[in-house]
Amino acid sequence: MPLDTQDRGTPLVEMRNMRKSFGGIHAVDDVTINLYPGEVVGVLGHNGAGKSVLMKMLSGAYKRDGGQIFVNGEEAHINSPRDARQYNIETIYQTLALADNLDAASNLFLGRELVTSAGLVNDALMEAETRKIMARLNPNFQRFHTPVAGLSGGQRQSVAISRAVYFNAKILIMDEPTAALGVEETAMVAKLIDELKAQGLGIFLIDHDIHQVKALCDRASVMKNGRLVGTVKVDEVTEDDILGMIILGKQPEKGMA
Repeated sequence: MPLDTQDRGTPLVEMRNMRKSFGGIHAVDDVTINLYPGEVVGVLGHNGAGKSVLMKMLSGAYKRDGGQIFVNGEEAHINSPRDARQYNIETIYQTLALADNLDAASNLFLGRELVTSAGLVNDALMEAETRKIMARLNPNFQRFHTPVAGLSGGQRQSVAISRAVYFNAKILIMDEPTAALGVEETAMVAKLIDELKAQGLGIFLIDHDIHQVKALCDRASVMKNGRLVGTVKVDEVTEDDILGMIILGKQPEKGMA
C-alpha cells in the first residue's frame, strides 16, 4: 500500500475545485482529488453521481466549467483528448475501442502505424514492438495473429492497456475494467494493474463494484450528487463503510485520506 499522501511529494495529477453543469444540473460541484505514481484510486458512486463526468474532464472529452488540473505540479490546459495525451493521460473505456477484425499489433498502432523507408506499413516491426510491450505487461499472451474479436475479455484488455503504455501513458483512466469478466479474466486484469503500478503509472479506476475497488485500489474517492463525499484508504475501511458513503453520503469514522 502507498505511504500517507502527505509523505509522498507532488501528486502525479491533481484536480482542484472541478465544476461541470449541464443546464441547471451540477454534474460535478467543487470536487478535488489527486493521484500519486504507482497508485490506483477508485472513483465510485451511483449512476449520475458525477464520477464519469469528472474523469471526462481529465480526459478532455468534456470542457470543465471551473477548477484546475495539475500534472506533476504544473497546471495543465486540457480542452480535448489530444491535449490530454500531450500530458500522457490515456483512457481505456469499457468498450475498449478496438477494431475487432484486426490483430493485436494492428490495434496497438491503429492510426499511428510504423512505416518502412519506402513509406509502406511495417507489419514485422509493429509485431516485434507489440511482442516487446506484451512481454512486459502480459507474458502469457501469445495470440498475436488472431483478430481481437477472437480474444478473451482479459486479452482484449491487455491489447488496450498495451496501446496506452506503448505511447507513454503515465496516467490511466480505466472504466470498469473487470465488468462482464469471469474470475480468471478478472485475475488477469488485476495482474496487469499490479504491473502498471510497479512501473510507476497512476490509475483512476471508475467502478461500481465495491469488492473490486477493495481488491484493486489503494484509495477510493466516493461521489454523490456531483459532490465528493470523501476519499478513504481502502485497507482502513470496510465495504460497509464505502457503501455508506455511496448510499448515505456519510464519511466513515476512520480511514479518511
